[in-house]
Order: sequence, then structure tokens, then C-alpha cells
Amino acid sequence: MTRIEQNEATVKKVFKEALVETLYEHRGLLREALADALEEVGLTEAIRQGWGTESVTRDTALRALDVGE
Repeated sequence: MTRIEQNEATVKKVFKEALVETLYEHRGLLREALADALEEVGLTEAIRQGWGTESVTRDTALRALDVGE
């Protein structure tokens, strides 16, 4: 193995260890990022499905959600 290959292997190993340690120490951030990503996927899918449906007023939508103002 050449010196460059050894250095690349060392850098790769150190980077992996640092990444694993960071994810372990900050699990909440990873969890939050995954939850945000899933929420975005769900919202994107809802919008995609909504493109083919009839439009409704804001009041009708809020009544359907039972949110009110």
C-alpha cells in the first residue's frame, strides 16, 4: 500500500469514527432531521394528490379539519 493510500485509509477511518461519535452524541438531531424529512415527504405526497382534486375555500378546509380561527 502506498503512502497516499495509507493516508486516505486513515482519513476515511477517522472520518467514520467521528461521524459515528457525533451521531451517537447528538441522537436528538438525527431523530429530528428524520422526522422533518418524513413530514416533508408526506406533505409533498398530499400536495401531489391534491393537484387532481377540486379546489375548496379556506373556510371549507378549516371546517373539514375542525380547526376554526
